[in-house]
Amino acid sequence: MFSDSYDFVNHYDEMFTADGTCREHYLPLLSRIKNIPVEKLKQLQYTTDKAQVAMGMTFNVYHDKQGIEKILHLDIIPRIISAAEWKKIEDGLKQRIYALNLFIQDIYNDQKILNDRILPMELIESCPGYLKQCRGLTPPKNIWCHITGTDLVRDKDGEFYVLEDNLRCPSGVSYQLESREIIKRVFPDLLSKMGVAPVSNYPSRLLNILQFLSEKKKPVVGVLTPGIYNSAYFEHSYLALAMGVELVIGQDLVVMNNRVYMQTTSGLQQIDVLYRRIDDTFLDPLAFNPESLLGLPGIYSAYKAGNIALVNAPGTGIADDKAIYAYVPKIIRYYLDEEPALPNVRTYICSEKKDYDYVLAHLDQLVVKETNAAGGYGMMIGPRASAQERQIFKKLIQSNPRNYIAQPMLSLSTVPTLSDTVLEPRHVDLRPYVLYGEEIEVIPGAFTRVALKRGSLVVNSSQGGGSKDTWVLQK
Repeated sequence: MFSDSYDFVNHYDEMFTADGTCREHYLPLLSRIKNIPVEKLKQLQYTTDKAQVAMGMTFNVYHDKQGIEKILHLDIIPRIISAAEWKKIEDGLKQRIYALNLFIQDIYNDQKILNDRILPMELIESCPGYLKQCRGLTPPKNIWCHITGTDLVRDKDGEFYVLEDNLRCPSGVSYQLESREIIKRVFPDLLSKMGVAPVSNYPSRLLNILQFLSEKKKPVVGVLTPGIYNSAYFEHSYLALAMGVELVIGQDLVVMNNRVYMQTTSGLQQIDVLYRRIDDTFLDPLAFNPESLLGLPGIYSAYKAGNIALVNAPGTGIADDKAIYAYVPKIIRYYLDEEPALPNVRTYICSEKKDYDYVLAHLDQLVVKETNAAGGYGMMIGPRASAQERQIFKKLIQSNPRNYIAQPMLSLSTVPTLSDTVLEPRHVDLRPYVLYGEEIEVIPGAFTRVALKRGSLVVNSSQGGGSKDTWVLQK
């Protein structure tokens, strides 16, 4: 069942120790799958794929020349995280999001962290996610980042590291929720037997946070989507339906007297809270990008007037910048006077002379990333790149150092994954979701992305990656 060449040694495997012993929290799963013939596993995988299509769990890949929707391949072997490990992740994420929220509030108001020279002023001013239009702004309930998807990786030392923060419009939670429903059918009694934490109440928890932002007793909530051609439209429609709120596009809305109204068959209805899945600069052509056709003219004025809450708050994108990411440990120490519970990956900031020189001299050893790219684009894995690719990135860094950071290549942990007729190790990352309302809560599950190609470290769905259900044990 397991490949003869299954590697336990050169990286951290989530199921097996370096000597091939199964980790204790995986034993019930191993016992179960050992009794399932490979042909049965393949049949279960086939029905899983069919279930995804039936549920509409598809996404668009913008760079795919075929221009077709694809399923995000769900591997039937789950990833399991022990209760003790999850507690560390949970505590670290709560600390991180609390500090980042304080940082964003400070940057757009007093800028104490800049005046105290913890971060260089030019780093903020050169950040594409920094919106000068948000200066002096304080969002409802002082919360900027209501929904966060933080990407974690486990290196060969067994420790989790934060790879990047996603505070603008983090996606993937709908795939996490639907994947759980599918995998329940594959292992119908195993989840309850192992004490796996449920994730099905995410929509109700999200709705509670959205309603919390309004002073009204029964606020009207909506989900703002760019439309059916957006790669994450399945998620937008799924969450709106699950919360029982309206799914709207910009053309469904109108601003009158600094208030936002939705056009309905019975007339105009005021909207109090919008969970927007449109990037900051496309929200309002009057305030940001004048060429945007996705948002709503005047919505930002209504927001500043306090007549509507926007989730996440405009301006949160500053914390998504990978150059800002490098300073998060300092941000945590500055605002909380605490050491980071979850460490960053060692990061070289190419706009700093010492780091710039080091990166250019060690391109064959580093992973270079564009500071505002996503989806696995704008990246070079130095140890696996050709000399020509490294030369191209060298010129890119030289022409615009601020646009790049570099990190050592990590050996991402692996989880057994069904491949043809055997189970083989495939590299994974982890995206837990954090909700910030009356308190900060981490959903006890996560979106695990898996690199489906042998040896690949690229887990992004747009680059051919897949997913796994993530089981968090409650004890």
